[in-house]
Amino acid sequence: MSSWNELLAQRTAPLTTAQLAAGFVAPINDLGLIALDGEESATFLHSQLTNDVEHLSLGEARLAGYCSPKGRLLASFLMWRSASTIFLQLARDIQAPVQKRLSMFVLRAKTKLSDASELPANAVVLGLGGAKADAVLQTWFDTLPAKPFTKIDHALGTLIRVADAFGAARYQWLTSAETAQTVTAALVDALAVGSNDAWHLSEIHAGVPQIAKATQEQFVPQMINFELLGAVNFKKGCYPGQEIVARSQYLGKLKRRATLVTIPDLSAVAGAEVFATADPEQPCGMIVNAAPNGNGGVDALVEMKLAAIESGSVRLGSAQGTALTFLDMPYVLEPLDL
Repeated sequence: MSSWNELLAQRTAPLTTAQLAAGFVAPINDLGLIALDGEESATFLHSQLTNDVEHLSLGEARLAGYCSPKGRLLASFLMWRSASTIFLQLARDIQAPVQKRLSMFVLRAKTKLSDASELPANAVVLGLGGAKADAVLQTWFDTLPAKPFTKIDHALGTLIRVADAFGAARYQWLTSAETAQTVTAALVDALAVGSNDAWHLSEIHAGVPQIAKATQEQFVPQMINFELLGAVNFKKGCYPGQEIVARSQYLGKLKRRATLVTIPDLSAVAGAEVFATADPEQPCGMIVNAAPNGNGGVDALVEMKLAAIESGSVRLGSAQGTALTFLDMPYVLEPLDL
């Protein structure tokens, strides 16, 4: 039986959105996992992150941000808990410095942070989605998570339903290498096989941004729609940058959002600036995430001024660069203009 690495090596082209919508599986190896163990883990994280951690139940997952004192995102997380551990999933290229920074603030709290990326139970992370995914997963799971951002713990691993895309559910399945090997043949037989890029393309079409090294400290959470995704709790206590995040919300200071675009240029990457043709002298925004779309270009989430989104005339790199084509977002972009 071929390994996932061997299967991916045989791929010659990225998956298209049509293939994702039909049904796909993608081994994900560019995400890291931080574990927090100890009786005060939830209390500690509650004081550090934008979302409520103290009331995070065993059956759910939540998005959350970690901000600088200036309210700019240092990291974005998908978080969940087991009976004794809270897990924070983030871009692997920032895991080590973020874990180190969080550890600096533990002080006397009864919690310990560790790298859980290579733990046997989490050795393989599979992303699945599209119309066929539910039926395939039911080969091994009697029941599936009922709605986005819920999870089940199973003998075969942890199954987390994340934000839907293309009108279908999407899942992360964290499991052991042994289990992954036993399910490979059935998954490959039923679903299109993609790579990290396929998973990130599905995240982009779900409207879910991720902070990585190229975009650290660039965005206040609302600039990338975090509160629309339930990643910011405005009723919880203080955390780094909380005053600025709250001020942005309640005083209507922000007139920027992240939106979905397609760009016929494979050089478009996270951190690249975009320019509105109506105001060519200064950038109007920045690419948050981009992934090859299988059609010779990329699809991307781009943070930009609402006026630029409304104008519909935005280009990559300069006002003379490649034009961005705006696509429909999976949720309404509510302006913070109170």
